[in-house]
Amino acid sequence: MSLNSSKESSVVSTPGSVASHYNAVPNSGLQERTNSRIYHLRNFNNWMKSMLISDFIERLRHEGCPSATVLDLCCGKGGDLLKWKIGNIKSVVMTDVADVALNHCRNRYEELRDRFARERRQPFDAHFIHADATQDILRDSYPDRNMQFDIVSCQFALHYSFASEQSARRLLSNAADALRPGGYFIGTLPDGSSIMNFLRKSDDGIFRNDVVKVTYTGNTIVSRITSHLLFGIFPLLIKILDEFDMELVYHHSFPDAVKYYLENNPREARPLMNRMRALEVYPPFPSNPLVGNETEYEHASEKMKELNAGPNERMGTLSKSEWEVVSMYLVFAFRKKSAKNSLLCLRSYTPLYVHCCCCCCVPRKFFNLLSLIFAFFWFE
Repeated sequence: MSLNSSKESSVVSTPGSVASHYNAVPNSGLQERTNSRIYHLRNFNNWMKSMLISDFIERLRHEGCPSATVLDLCCGKGGDLLKWKIGNIKSVVMTDVADVALNHCRNRYEELRDRFARERRQPFDAHFIHADATQDILRDSYPDRNMQFDIVSCQFALHYSFASEQSARRLLSNAADALRPGGYFIGTLPDGSSIMNFLRKSDDGIFRNDVVKVTYTGNTIVSRITSHLLFGIFPLLIKILDEFDMELVYHHSFPDAVKYYLENNPREARPLMNRMRALEVYPPFPSNPLVGNETEYEHASEKMKELNAGPNERMGTLSKSEWEVVSMYLVFAFRKKSAKNSLLCLRSYTPLYVHCCCCCCVPRKFFNLLSLIFAFFWFE
């Protein structure tokens, strides 16, 4: 990770550089990923995305939308396809600037579709768009130009759009335009305040540990002006999305999000964390050595002593370096404000939108709209 305020930076988030970078990333096998120093960090990030997606899939169900339509912005190789499958979505549009990565995504979906066929289940529909969400108007490439989505998701990629205000506005405009009123824009983003705190502790403007290096190359790291420009992404995100009639639902740093999901959805969060191997076992079993040096687990050792843990008891943790990286990110969710004259359900008195209404437990088609409106809705 490198943060650079100079125009001559070697890290330039142009569409071509981002696409070239992700097209060049090779597919790694399961064994290679398992042996990686950041194996558990990657799993933890996947767990965080799973909980965020699950949270809003469930919210939609409570709001009368049992099977969501999804726009996956900057989808890469389709790492979230399985999450959409688990969420029982209706359809997804996957879009990315990197064509090679998008082809991997398409292949991944086809494998998933074949698995559905073997299980004799109906797969969700998927459409793939090679486009740059920071430059192009995505609606021009939708399979149906009038379609609207229940969820727009952008995971670990939104910060690339902030190379300029123009590119950020284009991506956020695409996200807001895609959503129907009441739909959600969710994602993950570097936490500028946390990153700045790490940098302030350094003497040379560089923070490094075993798994990450963050560099500030400006004249100073304490300048209020430059820190606002470099690290004020989230406040700017709120401001721009407000212009697009989007309201903040919540945002949590990753450490706070762990507490939030464990407290609000313990039946799913904790078992899923175990299944996904999001945490490393400490003390380690003889056959599974720690991925980091022993000094990276002093916090876990102290916690075990505090709990008076027995010799056969173990806990889940991440190495110190991985925890530091985790704390550099946040989850966010915005909601598109309901339009005036929106339809309200007379059964629940909550906003419902006809394309996902299930008040009668029967999917509605367009030719049933009038009878549906007269039977169940009134205009506000």
